[in-house]
Order: sequence, then C-alpha cells, then structure tokens
Amino acid sequence: MLSDDKMDYTSLLKLARNTIESSIHDVDINEDILDDCKQFNKKQGVFVTLHKHGELRGCIGFPYPHLELYKAVIEAARSAAFNDPRFSAVKEDELNNIDIEISVLTEPETINPDPSNVRIGTDGLIIKKGFNSGLLLPQVFTEYNASPEEALQMTCQKAGLSKDAWKDAELQRFQAIIIRE
Repeated sequence: MLSDDKMDYTSLLKLARNTIESSIHDVDINEDILDDCKQFNKKQGVFVTLHKHGELRGCIGFPYPHLELYKAVIEAARSAAFNDPRFSAVKEDELNNIDIEISVLTEPETINPDPSNVRIGTDGLIIKKGFNSGLLLPQVFTEYNASPEEALQMTCQKAGLSKDAWKDAELQRFQAIIIRE
C-alpha cells in the first residue's frame, strides 16, 4: 500500500520544479521547499515525467524503494530533465512550457503472467526476461485505452521483447499516486 493517502504530495511538485531550475542555474535547491518535503522520508519508488505542450519531454525514475521519497524525487527530476537518453537536456527557455507529473509507487509485487492479473487504470507493469526489462506506468495503459493483454504486449515492446514474451517472463505490478501540475 502507498504511504498515507491523505498526505499532500503537491509539495513534491515544487521540489521537482525547483530541482530542475536550480540545476539549470547551478544553485542549491531552495531550503524552504526542501524542508517542506523532508516529511516524505519513507523509501518509495517514484517516477518524474516531464511534458512540453502535451508531449513527453523526459521520464526517469526508480521502481524500487531504494531512496527516501523526497531524495528520489530530486534524483528523478534531475535525470528526467537532463539525462533521459531519448531527449536533449532541458534548457532554461523551455521551463515555462514544461509540466511535471510525479508517480509515487507501491513496491512492485510478482504476479503470474496472465492478463487476468492486470488491472487497467490501477496497475503499472514491469517485465524481465534475460537481460531485457521494461516498465510502463499505470497511466500509460489508460492513455492508450489498452486491454490487459495489450498492456502486457506494450510492456514487452518497451523491454525490447517480442509482444508475447510475457507468457514466460517475470512479471511485476505496482500502483501509483499520480500528482500533476
């Protein structure tokens, strides 16, 4: 289960934006914003997704709870803005056109590779087979109006596997609280 669902996660959006802005200007993160977020000290997985004019501009995160949430948001925000290999680094003149989305994840659980175990609108998926792995957040399947089987196929494609590789691969699901600007 996610940490207290009654918590106000919106301060994490301010932290992500300030992290990107401070990195561009080569200054420290605003201490007040950082202090507001230190309440998020439980280790949790998180993804930071950047959109520019509605199009993906960067998305990086940590599916497993290795860092305290506020620290994971800082690392994921920096990586989404400057280290996503699919995109060039975010520039200062883009900041006003970038919207930030944060997905706070539950710990992934292993499930049997069967479409009946996939809940569209609730579950994100991780697939692993050999040296390949792929992850898609829950909102991706909703955006594409995917069926459970299509969700499994999409995750396989993300991992660079054949679309039916899910039938004999390690499969995990997770849920997310999604916070958007």
